[in-house]
Amino acid sequence: MPIYVLGISAFYHDSSAALLKDGVIVAAAQEERFTRKKFENSFPINAIDYCLNFENISISQISAVGFYEDHHIKFDRIYNTFLTNHKGFFNGLKKLKKWINTKFFIEKVIMKNLNSYSGPLYFSQHHMSHAVSAFFPSPFEEAAILIIDGVGEWSCTSIAYGKNNNIKLLAEQRFPHSIGFLYSSFTQYLGFKVDSGEYKLMGLAPYGEPKYVDIIKKHIVSFDSKGQIKLSLEKFDFLSGNRMINQKFENIFGRPSLIEGEEIEQFHMDVAKSIQMVTEEIIHNVVTYAVELTSSKNLVMAGGVALNCVNNGKLLKSGLIDRLWVQPCSGDGGGALGAALATYATVFDSERKINKNDSQYGSYLGPSFSSKDIEEVLDGYKFSYTKYNADDLAIEMAKKLSSGNVIGLFQGRMEYGPRALGARSIIADPRNQEMQSRLNLKIKFRESFRPFAPIVLEESYKDWFEDLVDGSPYMLLTTKVAKSKLINLDAKENSKLGFDKLQSARSLIPAVTHVDDSARVQTISKDRNGFIFDLLKAFEKVTGCPILINTSFNIRGEPIVCSPLDALKCFMNTNMDILVIENYLLLKSKQNGQLVDENFKDFLKNG
Repeated sequence: MPIYVLGISAFYHDSSAALLKDGVIVAAAQEERFTRKKFENSFPINAIDYCLNFENISISQISAVGFYEDHHIKFDRIYNTFLTNHKGFFNGLKKLKKWINTKFFIEKVIMKNLNSYSGPLYFSQHHMSHAVSAFFPSPFEEAAILIIDGVGEWSCTSIAYGKNNNIKLLAEQRFPHSIGFLYSSFTQYLGFKVDSGEYKLMGLAPYGEPKYVDIIKKHIVSFDSKGQIKLSLEKFDFLSGNRMINQKFENIFGRPSLIEGEEIEQFHMDVAKSIQMVTEEIIHNVVTYAVELTSSKNLVMAGGVALNCVNNGKLLKSGLIDRLWVQPCSGDGGGALGAALATYATVFDSERKINKNDSQYGSYLGPSFSSKDIEEVLDGYKFSYTKYNADDLAIEMAKKLSSGNVIGLFQGRMEYGPRALGARSIIADPRNQEMQSRLNLKIKFRESFRPFAPIVLEESYKDWFEDLVDGSPYMLLTTKVAKSKLINLDAKENSKLGFDKLQSARSLIPAVTHVDDSARVQTISKDRNGFIFDLLKAFEKVTGCPILINTSFNIRGEPIVCSPLDALKCFMNTNMDILVIENYLLLKSKQNGQLVDENFKDFLKNG
């Protein structure tokens, strides 16, 4: 009988489930994709059901369950934080009681939700779950391991060394001095939402100048050559209040926090650039120390800060390391995978099988849907569509894209992690300078400054972008557009400031070239990416360009689509021109405005 191990992360944010079969990753998904609540933190019952259904097994056939953190150690941190902080004692006591009532008795909650499961339950530690999720699926026999996030139980930054099937923790920085909290504090100061708006801060930074680097180092955070930081805690409120920062933090800059929706000014862009550069300097020092401790030039990373693709690209080009692999689901959602892998290795089989690419299979680990599933929904709502064979579909899509159409693409298994990698994507022509603003304002309904990522044929990307070792299959590295593809701007264009920079076509692919000539690249190969590879080939044949815009198939505030129903709803409520679900192509102009919200509610209840 196969050995099935289920991994679970839950109760903070981004609840998820992952399933192993004899140590091989077979299924993984985030709960938000099923509940349609972004960063869902409830017990991932839907994600678990998906994993079990994928293998056609029941919960009773699971050999072991792993949970991604140790709540007893976490309780120690929460108790000491809330009850030893005199300023926020009563607020802390209230929070502590709530935490005990809802999150301390996790064993009972898990076993209750798993119904007929009667097997063993194992608890990993938060940063160890991240470390295992980063190292075990990586293509490296040995590597330095770096985990950076807000906080786990006590750890905020951890350095470990992995070799074959062993991971050894070498150094850590403990709460409350957290790189993740530092970055999130500036996220809040700039009017973005903590735990979700950090990527907006990163996207805003290139519009600014690093005018406040010295002020940040003097008044907010200090750090040494090993990257060990010390926050000026009197400027922060996360130990005793409900916000990350307080008025003392704001007074440093002489301006209050930006409120979401208020106009972003050059000042805010400069602050964003400054904290991005300070963060990069800190992490550079941490990596320097990690290489010194491990004597390894291979690096793997996980934790929320590992999603800072600008920093990742600079690390790879710094000369500190030779190769880098970042867990595609680096946040807490990836803890489910780490917990499963740690449980399997510890309890059942310590042998680690290394894949020369990696063992995460493109991170296409979520649900897929059959033709029968798709036609039931399309016909049920009387949609007009055309069914193609795969070759003809790629050619037809290439022609539509080259004519300026925006296409929602729904193919195969859904991605595990925050990045759309061609399975649940919105795609368009990167040569069109207007496409960046059109996608932001009329499709995604989000801030106009936000950049878009290019997907490029692996065989062609060195012609269009500065080289990255091993490519960038998970869209977690930023690099520069090749100089040969840039457009020389005159003095007037180069002198533009702030969002005025968006008006300049900077390259032959302006819609995916950020204002600092950078791009967050995804490289596409035939064996890993299937249909999207064929589509890029067809688009190159039509246009001579082996690149497309790729952004996640969702609108602002919603998770990436999971089911055909989700895709249809998004399609009909945006200005997308075309939807492709597997081999079915739908033109917006041929539809009759189906799928208003009330119809969706009725369909979900009855269908």
